[in-house]
Amino acid sequence: MTRSLPAAVLWDMDGTLVDTEPYWMAAEKPLVESYGGTWSHEQALTLVGLGLEDAARILQQAGVRLSTGEIIDTLTASVMTALAEQGIPFRPGARELLADLRAAGIKTALVTMSLRRMALTVTDLMDFDAFDLVIAGDDVVRPKPFPDPYLQACTALGVDPADTVAIEDSPNGLRSAVAAGTTALGVPHMVSLEGIGASALWPSLDGRLARDIAELHTAHSARRREDAAL
Repeated sequence: MTRSLPAAVLWDMDGTLVDTEPYWMAAEKPLVESYGGTWSHEQALTLVGLGLEDAARILQQAGVRLSTGEIIDTLTASVMTALAEQGIPFRPGARELLADLRAAGIKTALVTMSLRRMALTVTDLMDFDAFDLVIAGDDVVRPKPFPDPYLQACTALGVDPADTVAIEDSPNGLRSAVAAGTTALGVPHMVSLEGIGASALWPSLDGRLARDIAELHTAHSARRREDAAL
């Protein structure tokens, strides 16, 4: 089977491109505790991949007496400070794969539920021109797990979702990518992605290059054609 490159590769950010989930968790716990509540690691895992407004409402239920916007601003500022002080904690293989995709001439987009200022902090700290487009949580009406963020990215890039690969680490993100009609690649980090409908699950991006993405996209497109013919 001849490999075909996708028209674009769409990247989630937190937990997929960069390992910022510990930064978020480190910000959540003292915030809840400052209002007399408790916040466990298991509770923190429930926020992975959620839109920030949904996450803020859960923190309010845990006792944080701030508005949704204030919670989002507080957490975002904390994570941005950690990024500035500690640098970008790339997930294994993510930077190398992204650079290889760019070298192959494939369009790339960052599709994240973090705020745009957070996403731009990450892209500005990168040492190469990594993305053609950034779609952030404050750019969309409906967050992941709705398909809107990925559909919006495809529209802006001028590509068919069926001709893209989306890379995700969270259940909600993967559901969004699947619902948008992409070739949805799951790379689990903190939570399992079994049974969500990924086109493939890879344990890591380490050692993966554009040719691997092309093989995945080609195989998924062939299966899609076979299913349509039935």
